[in-house]
Amino acid sequence: MSDVREEVRRHYAEAARGVEAGAGCGCGTGGCCEDGQAFGSALYDAVERAELPDAVVLASLGCGNPTAVAELREGETVLDLGSGGGIDVILSARRVGPVGRAYGLDMTDEMLELARRNVAEGGVGNVEFLKGYIEDVPLPRGSVDVIISNCVINLSADKTKVFEEMRRVLRPGGRVGISDVVASDGLSPADRAERGSLVGCIAGALSFAEYRSGMEGAGFEDVEIEPTHAVADGMLSAIIRARRS
Repeated sequence: MSDVREEVRRHYAEAARGVEAGAGCGCGTGGCCEDGQAFGSALYDAVERAELPDAVVLASLGCGNPTAVAELREGETVLDLGSGGGIDVILSARRVGPVGRAYGLDMTDEMLELARRNVAEGGVGNVEFLKGYIEDVPLPRGSVDVIISNCVINLSADKTKVFEEMRRVLRPGGRVGISDVVASDGLSPADRAERGSLVGCIAGALSFAEYRSGMEGAGFEDVEIEPTHAVADGMLSAIIRARRS
């Protein structure tokens, strides 16, 4: 797993440096895209983008907009797994309001530094960024109401552990609203690898059946996986919703 983590860390450190250089996080600077139309800031509406610092928009690498499906409420505590440049943390912090809290978790120093600057520029104060791994979340049991994530779980080499950690840190009745790349059930792992790289958010994707089984096995209920758009042949961005029992 350490080799996978290091490959991902290097890739996203390069993406963060691309933003610092004003080049954005597109495919040419190490972003999470095999197809620039399927990933990134274009998946957020114009009103949301207009309210954000330019560097936050440039740093967007995801395959969806989890804050649009998580139904965040005033006063809630939300955790973004793999928070990158901070776009979903900033949007979440604004939605939960000053009595709520938004945590962003990332393992890449360069992304954390970029995100903290973006939050300062965005003028949101109810935010805390944490350095760590999505397989080992540095928060206590039952400490958050909602977990969001944007095209990150597919990058993990131990997705079972990710699902277990998600359940651990959620309060009873807490919920998940994430975006991720999911493979058609007929595609083997080798088929997925032929369609794109691990760091491009393709090769490591679970199938629909695998995703559902993994979440249910970790103790989630009401698991819904709704495809939104294709990112490669047989590979789709999807919205995943679930509830902690």
